[in-house]
This record gives sequence, structure tokens and C-alpha cells, in this order.
Amino acid sequence: MTTTVKTDAESRTGADRDSWTPDELTERLRAVSAARYHDRHPFNVRMHEGTLTRAELRRWIANRFHYQRHIPVKDALILAKFDDPALRRGWSRRIRDHDGERPGEGGIERWLRLGEAAGIPREELWDTSRVLPGVRLAVDGYVNFCRLRPALDAVAASLTELSAPDLMRTRIAAFERHYPWIDTEGLTYFRGRVGQGGRDGQEALGLVRSWARTREEQERAVAALAFKCDVLWALLDAVDGASDEVSGGSPGGATGGAYGAGAGAGAGAGEGVGDA
Repeated sequence: MTTTVKTDAESRTGADRDSWTPDELTERLRAVSAARYHDRHPFNVRMHEGTLTRAELRRWIANRFHYQRHIPVKDALILAKFDDPALRRGWSRRIRDHDGERPGEGGIERWLRLGEAAGIPREELWDTSRVLPGVRLAVDGYVNFCRLRPALDAVAASLTELSAPDLMRTRIAAFERHYPWIDTEGLTYFRGRVGQGGRDGQEALGLVRSWARTREEQERAVAALAFKCDVLWALLDAVDGASDEVSGGSPGGATGGAYGAGAGAGAGAGEGVGDA
């Protein structure tokens, strides 16, 4: 008796016949990241080349915190879409990763310490009136996407995590080489995300490969990842386009105060001159 083994494409019937195989879907998702991930943004390129001024780096740290503080919020919105308790238990780990198990732990706390290492008091990081309007719009758009879209779309948008480990390695090396005025203890967030990002990305990819069976679902997943890449790019556009003399949401706002034009005035790129 001869057994015929069918490929994934041959075994699909009806409405699914035009769908991609899981591997084809993965290739398309990775192609989105390769073309649109924010590691290629001019601001990130300058950061890694060591040409940012202290004011520019502080501006990024301060405004990126608005994104960081909303990561557990969007993850809670995604978790609420899951009917399976096992899925909820697994995804809740992401919230704990950022909020911590107890005070003084977690990714948000580590970002606050990065800010302090760069000379930004944590109370200024928490001050939402200092956030640039473009950053606020990008973050609100992402949170609302996770609130309003189905679980597949929200999880697919998180697949930027697949590119995070390499970006974190590049960033750690750049900070250690070009920005020695930032204490290396402040880089703990980046070090932690090397492992967490890879783990979270693979977990999300497995869910998307399992859930996205029809061509319509698969195209939604690809579009969701492209949207998330656009969110991260828009955030950097706002930071890159801001002036150190112009505030964000209020006078003395997102680029003023301790991390704007008045902080380390006259400092150049990378190491610069003495830090206040």
C-alpha cells in the first residue's frame, strides 16, 4: 500500500486554498520587520554611531518612557481577549516583566534608573505633561489598537519583539562605547530585554502561526506588524524633529528641564563635556 504525503499547500481546501503556509506567513512577517523596523530610523542610526548630544539622548529616554510605561497596559488589554486560562497565565508574565513582582523591580523601574543615570529625575519621567505630542499620539494609537482589534491582530503587532534582541545588543555596545557619562548600571533594561524579547517574540509568533489560517487572517497579521513598525518609527520621528529649545506638552516640557537644552549645555555628541 502506497501512502501519499501531501504538502501544507496541497492539503488546504476551499476558502483556505489561497492562504499561505505557516512558513510562508513567517517569511512575510520577517520581511516586514527587515524593511520597516525602527533600527533603521536615522535617530537610532545616529544613536548607535555615537553622534547624539546629551540633550538628544535625554529627550529620547524621557519620551520613550511614555511608551515603556504603557507596555503592561497594552498587554493587559491583550490578555483580556484570551478565553484560555493557560494563555492568560503565559501572557501575564509580560505584565510582571515590566511592572515587577514587587516595588523596585521590573522593566519600568529599570527604565527609570536609566533616566536617573542620564541625569533625569524619575518624577520628571512620570510627568506626562512633558511628553511630545507626536509621541503621545503614537503611543495612544498603539494602545487603542490593542484595545479595539481582535487578539490575532494585537498579538501580531507585538512581533517587533523578534527584532529586539539584536537591537538591544547593538544599543548596549553603543552606550558603553560612545556614552560613558551614563553609568553602565543604567543599561540593565537593555540587557534584560535581550532574553525576554527573543522569548516573547517566539511565543507570539507561535500563536500567530496557529491562529492565522485564512488568507484574510494572515494579511491582517502582516498589516498589524507593519502598523506597529510605523508606531515605533513615528515615535522616533517626533523625538528627532523636536528642538531642544521647544517644549513638548507645556513650557519647560518634553525637551526642557533637566534633560533639555539646559542640561549639560554646550555638550557635544557622545561623551561631550562635564555633566551637571
